[in-house]
Amino acid sequence: MLNQFSRSELVFGKDAMEKLKNARVAVFGIGGVGGYTVEALARSGVGALDLIDDDKVCITNLNRQIIATRGTVGKYKVDVAKDRILDINPNCRVTTHQTFFMPDTKDQFDFSQYDYVVDAIDTVTGKKEIILCARAAGVRVISSMGAGNKVEASAFKVADIYETSVCPLARVMRKICRQNGIDHLKVVYSEEKPIRPLEDMAISCRAHCVCPPGTARKCTQRRDIPGSTPFAVAAAGMIIAGEVVKDLTAFDRGDR
Repeated sequence: MLNQFSRSELVFGKDAMEKLKNARVAVFGIGGVGGYTVEALARSGVGALDLIDDDKVCITNLNRQIIATRGTVGKYKVDVAKDRILDINPNCRVTTHQTFFMPDTKDQFDFSQYDYVVDAIDTVTGKKEIILCARAAGVRVISSMGAGNKVEASAFKVADIYETSVCPLARVMRKICRQNGIDHLKVVYSEEKPIRPLEDMAISCRAHCVCPPGTARKCTQRRDIPGSTPFAVAAAGMIIAGEVVKDLTAFDRGDR
């Protein structure tokens, strides 16, 4: 019977689509990378999505985040993403968590209920905790490395964390994984050398903060404010979604 996922079924087959329908995926970070990941997972037919983020859409998100429009500025990202997902697939079970994931908030989450975990946050401490929680629960996890200050969408690759190079965030995460006995971690990273952002205070958030009222963590509090492009974060997000779908369905191209 023809339905909204029929074109996907032509590629993956009926059994795989049923696996996606019964899967529950948690996406930590609904920003540039995570927003595109969620979009692709919803359009792929994933039946349940948990969205974790405490941030609001900012006008500076319009250049790269798929959930950011003039009409969504000032709204919580998880709420905007939920509305968008349900507009794509009303049958998707969407759970939102307006939470900044860190070690002190991890107890709010039962990782054992997830079939897959996506780490799309940019806080090293939070990334480490997500990976450790997923590992303890025996749940597969994929982690996004740095997508800021990049322009080459074709430079993104899927690899084990110990096979990465160039990416500064991946270098930090390799050290953290070794220190915590993590012998394997699937990541998406770029081999492009990051571009150093221009030091132009006329267009800097530090001098002209436009964060919506009530924003808990403003850009002015960050050590460094990265530049960004729509194609880099979109590439990373879509690659992650593709890996999740292929892993959940155990898809093998075979002779197709």
